[in-house]
Amino acid sequence: MTETRKTTTGSPDRPTAYAQAVVEGRIVAGPHVRNACRRHLDDLKRDDIRYDPEAAALAIEGFFERFLMLSEGQFEGEPFRLHPSQDFIIGSIFGWKRLDGTRRFRRAYIEQGKGNGKSPVAGGIGLYGLAYDKEPGAEIYSAGATKEQAGVLFRNAVKMVRKSPQLDRRLKISGGHGREENIADLKNNSFFRPVSRETKKTGSGPRPQIALVDELHEHADAGIIQILERGFKFRRQPLLLMITNSGSDRNSVCWDEHMHAIQVAAGNKDAKDEDAYYLGERWKGSDETFSYVCALDPGDDPLEDPSCWIKTNPLLDVTITSEYLSDVVAQAQNIPANLNNILRLHFCVWTDADTAWMTRKVLEPCLADFDPVEYHGHKVWIGCDLSQNKDITALGFCVRRGEVKEGPHTGKPTFDVWVEAWTPGDTISARELRDKLPYRLWVDGGHLNAPKGQSISFRDVAQALTEAAHEFDVQCVAYDRYAFKRGLEPECVELGLSVEFVEHPQGGTRKGKPTEAMIRAAELAGREPEGLWMPGSIRQLEELILEERIRFRRNPVFISAMMSAITGKDRWGNYWLDKERSTQKIDCAIATAMAVGAALAHETPGAPEFRMIFI
Repeated sequence: MTETRKTTTGSPDRPTAYAQAVVEGRIVAGPHVRNACRRHLDDLKRDDIRYDPEAAALAIEGFFERFLMLSEGQFEGEPFRLHPSQDFIIGSIFGWKRLDGTRRFRRAYIEQGKGNGKSPVAGGIGLYGLAYDKEPGAEIYSAGATKEQAGVLFRNAVKMVRKSPQLDRRLKISGGHGREENIADLKNNSFFRPVSRETKKTGSGPRPQIALVDELHEHADAGIIQILERGFKFRRQPLLLMITNSGSDRNSVCWDEHMHAIQVAAGNKDAKDEDAYYLGERWKGSDETFSYVCALDPGDDPLEDPSCWIKTNPLLDVTITSEYLSDVVAQAQNIPANLNNILRLHFCVWTDADTAWMTRKVLEPCLADFDPVEYHGHKVWIGCDLSQNKDITALGFCVRRGEVKEGPHTGKPTFDVWVEAWTPGDTISARELRDKLPYRLWVDGGHLNAPKGQSISFRDVAQALTEAAHEFDVQCVAYDRYAFKRGLEPECVELGLSVEFVEHPQGGTRKGKPTEAMIRAAELAGREPEGLWMPGSIRQLEELILEERIRFRRNPVFISAMMSAITGKDRWGNYWLDKERSTQKIDCAIATAMAVGAALAHETPGAPEFRMIFI
């Protein structure tokens, strides 16, 4: 066991004490924090870097706890007494050194639940860099995705300056009350100011000593980070500090930094989100990055087990109370649309949309690898989502696979579903940048069709339907009126396609008319005949997923659509998939719901699993 050392002032080495307590299980923490603490203890044995507990204590006790006062809410005017997790963060950043005496860590990534004091810590680090980092002409920047966001962290620092007699005498704040724009240390010709992504357009060339990036998950791209890091070449020991909640976009700079931080803590450049600490030779490329990523362990359920809350909320019952988290958990349980946002903000779960319809945890058990060829000759129902000319057009195929043989859902039908999707080939490069989706990768992997042209040709879709009619026993094609009459229908007629088309509106305001086959199926099942509509199809699809009675052929285009879909609602509780509010392209999810709705509208008791039409 590594001994907890003391500084020459007699103070204990608080960062190392925290790391020991976490590794020994005396402090509960998530997997990536445990990895970071183990890394700290292992690195104490290295001879190519060194840890300076006095430098750590200077930042913790000599600055934060000596000069800073808190300035908001119940902590207004109280001294900044650091929590052990904050000791570890601040002490690691300022305590670890290279052999030449400069700081080891040039980058730091902090991901925690909302309300755990990230902004005050970041503001304090900025003030330390301004006045106590011994860097003449230091430039400290608080960077946000917007001007308003950049000002949040900066104003926190302004309040701490005004609460501190020593800092208030030394530092000069420019701008009126509530409109502050600069903190200057005239003695050192240094300043601290907010900047936003507009900095990219100015070409002003900042030379940061410390750059504080707030709420990284809200940044549209890495532009502001790149321009700030470009200025690091003028500094001996610069620092980029990124603080954030978990995000909802895996095609983002925040996700990239999140994964890098996990790999840094694990010591393995190939580590995944769930990988444990690497016991082999450590990855040397991780030496410049400090990582503190809060997360739950696999199997943790914050909606049912409060004991795991502290893993993502290290300041539980200090800055954020158990009572408050109990209230938000109850909200997530009672209002499904709030679930993902609460999981993301408070329990560090990376969701795929702020109010996403579907979670990965629910979807993944239903993903499977199968070949639609095995269903040639079987009954199939098709959903058709005809998109705008520069987006994605999708067909969803639904086949009745069989029925549940045992358990609570015995006798209920089971289904297999797959999708086919198109996008204009000539516009992929531009739309990859716009949509932040890997269209080219999907095309190269055979998951997305990209015929040449600036727009989608309905002839391609009609040909696919014609091929399906030869390969399967197509029961019907569910369609929305948009672009059908003027686009797809004439192409189908020209190709001589003879299948039944059934209207399936995509919104939540009206239903299509039931066909004769749907009316007969309803009568046999003892239910009222009903036309197709999206709220009904969505509820049926959800039931199949939750009961794991459906398999989806694994396809990244489909998975992206399902994870990105957001629902629209009316006052009667009906909901549907809302393209306008969804974060990415959801055409494959809509086509899937339409296919499932059509299949179940034709379902009758005791229906056979399938019918062969080719021998």
